[in-house]
Amino acid sequence: MKEKVIYYDDEKNNEFSGITKNTITVDKSFKYIKKGFFYSLSRFIVYRVIMTPIAFLWSKLKFGLKIKNKKALKECKKSGYFIYSNHTLMAGDAFIPNVYNFPKSTYMVVHPDNISTKGTKNFIMMCGAIPTPTSIDGYRGFLSAIETRINEGASICIYPEAHIWPYYTKIRDFSDTSFAYPVKLNAPVFSATVTYSKRKMLKTPKVTVYIDGPFYPDADLRVRDAQKKLRDKIYETMKERSENSTYARIRYEKKEG
Repeated sequence: MKEKVIYYDDEKNNEFSGITKNTITVDKSFKYIKKGFFYSLSRFIVYRVIMTPIAFLWSKLKFGLKIKNKKALKECKKSGYFIYSNHTLMAGDAFIPNVYNFPKSTYMVVHPDNISTKGTKNFIMMCGAIPTPTSIDGYRGFLSAIETRINEGASICIYPEAHIWPYYTKIRDFSDTSFAYPVKLNAPVFSATVTYSKRKMLKTPKVTVYIDGPFYPDADLRVRDAQKKLRDKIYETMKERSENSTYARIRYEKKEG
């Protein structure tokens, strides 16, 4: 099989998901948290009865998923926490965190494109999506939703690289912006590094996820310094774990000039 090569020029901003949508508006009028018996029942059916079993089966059958050091999460089983991961799969990045975080509810900070397909917004929200705002006035509701979910004892998964690079085996540079959330809430943080290895019979690589943590914000530092320290710890941990990848299904090369 001919090797696939993808050329990039901007590690932080190039997007290779191949998906384009008419992004919906997420502003101060957007309702992040819905309440009521029928909505709660619907979410339970969608999230636990339908999607959780699908996530387990799909992850195992497609990728032969293996989780390393899942026991680390038990230290925070009674509290909410943030988990940061590399962004290298399409559906896998939505499914896999629900596997290693089970039985804890998992929410994900996502781009608004993820809820922009007509007729799917409520379904995707029930699956745990927390879309980033498209305008400044939407941040109050966004931050309130994150705080609410952490206080409920849920996990919040964040992909700090922001853009999908399918099957990429290294860790791309990312900012410390999203680390403001655990610093503000003084919440524990984990990393989940997705790695790849070749399988004998299937072209889809085997996925092994390494869990590390918990790491905690340094309360003795100023907010921005604490953000950077936490970001650097997660980045270096993921970078070290990524060395466990032994197979690259796609080769990425930087464009000359």
